[in-house]
Amino acid sequence: MKLVRDKRPLYMQVMSILKDRILHGEYPVETNIPSEPLLEQEFQVSKITVRNAIKALVQEGYLETSSGKGTKVIRNTSTSKLSKLKRFTEVLVDEGRHIRKQLLSAEAVDNEAGTEAYRLFGARSVRIQRLYHLDGDPYIHYTHYLSASLVHSAPDELHIQSLYDWLEEQDVVPDRYRDEFAAAAVPEAVAEALRVGLSAVLLKRSRFAYDQSGDLVEYSVGYYNTERHPYVVNYDV
Repeated sequence: MKLVRDKRPLYMQVMSILKDRILHGEYPVETNIPSEPLLEQEFQVSKITVRNAIKALVQEGYLETSSGKGTKVIRNTSTSKLSKLKRFTEVLVDEGRHIRKQLLSAEAVDNEAGTEAYRLFGARSVRIQRLYHLDGDPYIHYTHYLSASLVHSAPDELHIQSLYDWLEEQDVVPDRYRDEFAAAAVPEAVAEALRVGLSAVLLKRSRFAYDQSGDLVEYSVGYYNTERHPYVVNYDV
């Protein structure tokens, strides 16, 4: 994987990818991440770049280094250790599940009149389609729409490691979300990607993301194959 030159230093790009792998179970807690030489080879960067990325993750509390024993994952949640709130993907990782993200497409598209994307963003927007795999099987299909006037480039496989990090590079920073859930029939392309029948009814999540000014910056639709795993929300008091 060759890193691209963007606004962020190379070590921050490496850090973002490693952090995403930790959060999604590719590097489980109490296991070592790949050695520095292997990471240098994978990302085609210098030793100092890899070391700075690891150092940053150590400072954030995700990794622990030990002379002669490698670098171990000690935390896999993005929230504070004092917080009891966990994201859905963090719940899955806590169960020992592995989540892998796949970029299906990223392109500027003409929105069809009468669709939600057309109502929200007009005739044209940037559409990003992603697929989440749970333990190797397709599990969630996401379609994200963003204003074509806000986004200056489309993400690639590298940036898709963290979609919201990429959005921040585009100066698009969501500040508030509203989620709507419903049971819905899936479009043909989504059914094919999730390997379900055309008559399948899945959990559908529509998300509206707003910036600090209250303007809509992202609209996304996710279809969850809850037969593989239910959508889980844990409440601790």
